[in-house]
Amino acid sequence: MTARIGTRGRGGRDADRTAAAPAGGLRFLVARRRVLLRLTAWSVLETGQTFLIGYGPARALDEGFLRGRADVGLVWLAVTGLGVLLGAYGTARVYAAVAALVEPLRDRLVERVVTRGVRTGDVGSLSGLTQQVEIARDTFAGLVMVSRSFVFTAAGALAGLFTLAPPLLLVVGPPLAVGMALFAVTLRPLARRQETFLVADEALAGDLGAVGPGLRDITATGAQAQIAAGTGERIEAELRAARALAHWGVLRVASLTIGGQLPIVLLLAAGPWLLSHGVTAGALVGALAYVTQSLLPALRDLIHGLGTSGSRLTVVLRRLAGTDTGTPGPAESRPWPSGTTADHGTPPPAVSLSSVTFAYGPASAPVVRDLDLTLPPGAHLAVVGPSGAGKSTLTALVAGLLAPSHGTIRVGGHPVPGPEATAERVLIPQEAYVFSGTLAENLAYLRPGPVPAQELLAAAEAVGLTPLAERLGGLDARVDPATLSAGERQLVALTRAYLSYAPLALLDEATCHLDPGTEERAERAFAARPGGTLVVVAHRISSARRAGRVLVMDGRSTAYGGHEELMRSSALYRDLVGSWTPPPARRGSEPAPALRDAYRVDAVAGPGLAGDGRHVVAHRPVGQVQAPGDLRDGGSLGREG
Repeated sequence: MTARIGTRGRGGRDADRTAAAPAGGLRFLVARRRVLLRLTAWSVLETGQTFLIGYGPARALDEGFLRGRADVGLVWLAVTGLGVLLGAYGTARVYAAVAALVEPLRDRLVERVVTRGVRTGDVGSLSGLTQQVEIARDTFAGLVMVSRSFVFTAAGALAGLFTLAPPLLLVVGPPLAVGMALFAVTLRPLARRQETFLVADEALAGDLGAVGPGLRDITATGAQAQIAAGTGERIEAELRAARALAHWGVLRVASLTIGGQLPIVLLLAAGPWLLSHGVTAGALVGALAYVTQSLLPALRDLIHGLGTSGSRLTVVLRRLAGTDTGTPGPAESRPWPSGTTADHGTPPPAVSLSSVTFAYGPASAPVVRDLDLTLPPGAHLAVVGPSGAGKSTLTALVAGLLAPSHGTIRVGGHPVPGPEATAERVLIPQEAYVFSGTLAENLAYLRPGPVPAQELLAAAEAVGLTPLAERLGGLDARVDPATLSAGERQLVALTRAYLSYAPLALLDEATCHLDPGTEERAERAFAARPGGTLVVVAHRISSARRAGRVLVMDGRSTAYGGHEELMRSSALYRDLVGSWTPPPARRGSEPAPALRDAYRVDAVAGPGLAGDGRHVVAHRPVGQVQAPGDLRDGGSLGREG
């Protein structure tokens, strides 16, 4: 309820700011009416220049060159040239007046942005100060120039056409009016689509800004496909916004064609009729000069300026001038899930799955089928089952690396996948990721800021990393991943996850290379974290015994309960427990076994594995298929769970 109210309130504030923007802009201009008067006065010179561009050549032809009086024609051309010089001087003075109008706007925006940043601690204030304010200033200056230029240019050109011959207005005026009306109709839709495009562009930039620094985590957890899919969606959203903007841009081109280029065609086509109705040849040439040298360039600048820069300025000003950034506050960014109330403080489940089904393809059998599971905060769950039963798939679903075919998943009350749920969990895969750097840098990688050395040492002691840290030379020692064993890399990754703020820890075979004593120490450390929830994909019976609850998966059905309860009710669990029983010692006369991991974890499936319950195969990446034919009894491992 809190989040919904916050959303409506924020939307209402956005609407209020949108409605108040024109009124605020009008007050800003009225307060600077002297600057506007000075700008208008200098712009009048441009009107005179535009008037003479068509009128001077027309008189030079009609009264001079066509009558054999070259001196008169040259005088009119000289007058036209003088008008161009005066217009250029006026344009130079116009820039100074525009600066006097624009710079106060920039100062006011800077003051607003700095005030908001100091009051709210808005992290986006720096961007608003350095980029968006400059965009607003430059765009506003450009809009003032093109709008002013079109108004005074059109006034000079239309006055010149009327002075030369009123029938010329009948040819030039209607298409110009139609083109302007069509452009006016497209302004609001163009602004909306421009804003949609800008929002999509910002979302894509923000996504890439988050993905870039997190490439290590993405690679370590095998989340490349999910991240690529999310980024692809944002790229597609920006592409759709760009296409919609381009479609409306076609109407902008049509406006320019009708208002600026069609009059040229009409003047040429109607030339004989105009000449037969009293329009002189000089007047016709002057009309063509007005359209090609004045109206068409001014209209082009206006359409491109208002159509693109105008909508961009509207968006930027609305964001900068608003007192609310639209960024969710604490109550909005951390909404309570449905069914709970912030007032009573009822915590949501740490993990909840509702009718979750997942298959690796539309024609594949589900690896997880209609699974319902709820874990309260502080729970300790062990997930067991044969290879391919869906254990690793389950952790990938909870972590948001895979999306269920059906059903919903929530972590800490937040839907999965989603940024809030991602912040609530940490996944430690079997293939632990360690990068070149100091041991302290590796351990503190998941923390947003510096971590005190005492906290690093305490975490190392809790998880069991202290002997390795001492052997390496302390927290400041450089770590070379190639020199660490698989178990040592797992210890580093476990300590790193232990230090993270995420309350939910997902251990997907994350201790398979550790000896039983070190494994127990690490699991107990995670289970003892205040408010922490632990989910372990178990590969030893001891892990299942330590867990408060056990989930047994076999790819078709599940069983859930405590160890003793499952020993009575689940035949599969009894078989798994039996397969975990240490084998009898080999007789001395038997040949030495093949080399394998010291803790009885084989790197690949070997012959007879399906019938030998004393071996565990190290998990491959989620979704990778173990080729059949390696098993003596002809069975297949299927998709690794």
